[in-house]
Amino acid sequence: MNSEALRKLFEQVRKKKLSPDEAVERLRHLPFEDLGFAKVDHHRALRQGMPEVIFSQGKTPRQVAAIFSRLATHGGNVLATRATEEQYAAVVAKVEKTLYQPLAKTITLKRDRKRYGRGMIAVVSAGTSDIPVAEEAVVTAEMMGNEVQHIYDVGVAGIHRLLAHRGILAKAGVIIVCAGMEGALPSVVGGLVGVPVIAVPTGVGYGAAFEGLAALLGMMNSCASNVSVVNIDNGFGAGYVASLINRR
Repeated sequence: MNSEALRKLFEQVRKKKLSPDEAVERLRHLPFEDLGFAKVDHHRALRQGMPEVIFSQGKTPRQVAAIFSRLATHGGNVLATRATEEQYAAVVAKVEKTLYQPLAKTITLKRDRKRYGRGMIAVVSAGTSDIPVAEEAVVTAEMMGNEVQHIYDVGVAGIHRLLAHRGILAKAGVIIVCAGMEGALPSVVGGLVGVPVIAVPTGVGYGAAFEGLAALLGMMNSCASNVSVVNIDNGFGAGYVASLINRR
């Protein structure tokens, strides 16, 4: 919606020809911005509470930069996931003050630093090899306005390492657990806490791990009733859902 259309909408509200609720409802269903190769949804934050996120994998650097710059013009935070250094170079040439996190493979522009989450989100990784997926979850949750603490390399092969962090787990309102191999850690964490646990299977492990499939099936069969599961290596999805839960 352009500035003239917005002015007319506000004028209708001012003259009481349109109620504020009706105006918001119209805004919820406004058209996207068509870039030819992408249709940028500027009103997703209005409908869902969080802005559109750029999935960079499979896009050219020019495409990522174009989408990123258009989202940036509307204010607020901008996040691109699964991004490469080449894509970041194209973005930072168009939009200043962007950051690239190599481990998380994210490009971020953070301008809104308000806390929207009511509690703290804890992100736990079983091993060091799971950290990249965990970092994607951390960056996502932080960009969505949450306090985040992480606990890394506390897998079931040395369970005492996890128990040493009981204090952080007890304070968390939502916990994200990233694990590969057999994917047992979320069940253990779920048995220790009374809050939602979001399990993230990672593609870490030897041949029989089937690039994360073994962990995915193990997590889906968890005996801990507070455990739910996202897709393999989907740190972003876990961070997003945890943010929604933490806003309740």
